[in-house]
Amino acid sequence: MASMELTDWNEDKRYLSIATAGSPQELKGRRTACQRVLLEQLNVIPIEEWMDRVNAMHDLIAKTAVNICEAQMKEAGYGLPPCAYSFIVFGSAGRQEATLWSDQDNGLIVEGEPDDHKNAYFTTFGGMLSNVLEEVGFEKCEGKVMCSEPLWNKTLPEWKMQLQSWMGQMEWEPIRYLIIASDMRHVAGSAELSAEWREAFHAGFVDNEKLSTAVLRNTVRHKATLNLLGQVLTERFGDNAGGFDIKYGVYIPLVNIVRHLALLHGIEDSSTLKRIEKLSELDQYEHLENIRRAFLTALRMRVNTPFVERDGMLSSSDYISGNALKNKQLLSELRESLLLVRRLHRALQRQLRSAERRQS
Repeated sequence: MASMELTDWNEDKRYLSIATAGSPQELKGRRTACQRVLLEQLNVIPIEEWMDRVNAMHDLIAKTAVNICEAQMKEAGYGLPPCAYSFIVFGSAGRQEATLWSDQDNGLIVEGEPDDHKNAYFTTFGGMLSNVLEEVGFEKCEGKVMCSEPLWNKTLPEWKMQLQSWMGQMEWEPIRYLIIASDMRHVAGSAELSAEWREAFHAGFVDNEKLSTAVLRNTVRHKATLNLLGQVLTERFGDNAGGFDIKYGVYIPLVNIVRHLALLHGIEDSSTLKRIEKLSELDQYEHLENIRRAFLTALRMRVNTPFVERDGMLSSSDYISGNALKNKQLLSELRESLLLVRRLHRALQRQLRSAERRQS
């Protein structure tokens, strides 16, 4: 499914004006105006199309934030960028599945060998850009996957060394970083740098069964969502008591399963729906249509979770409320999706045990 350009689907000047915003405050105001229109369209158009619109908006905001940040760097006396660079995104943004309340997951790829001048410029630039994005409504990532962090802001040669290092370790943490990196998507700057980064990433998975097994080991871990009777397990305590965590209960497990299969077959697309489409072309897996349907259900449920608005910005816990779960149709769809996730995870656990026996 191709991402749609904003001008293809709405002539509203609130959308088209994002690219001309000259300051973080102006950009935030235009984002807020766009959000209002998108919320009016929620559940009116198909969820795939709505997600395309949301993520097209986010991309345009990010590109504009990059331009604003370059101008701020020049005004602050740092001059123009000393070389080409690429602004990239990970997480739900990398998969083009970001919600209206998604936080930052991003990085920078800098051209050429590292030197003091580049390091000084892009360290400052990365910190400034992360702050600008926060100002316009993207909260900073609790896991620090941001261009303001040295781990995610490197020259291309440094990135290649880091990817090799992660691939050479089979422990939980480096594999977790590698899984985050697998959802990388280019947004602004040099597309050539992003393409070379992606080529280096996927080359590491070619004929590397140990690495695929390590990714699978991380993939099969997830929280229990159904009891022995197949009933949905809701939260017992806290602010979300009686609710269900749709993000980590259904959405993330499906993302993880599809990502693992995509990496296994060298599929370079980052979007879950595009990965499913490419996997379908292989004609090797059952249940892909069921997975696609469950995934669209998870997307729809996730963007319909209760949210709060503060100063024009939205936030949500990603929990379906206890009251919403009283809806029999919603509960039936949720349970059906969870049963599929459980079957898929059990199949992957069997695959993992088999792979570990072969490699022992």
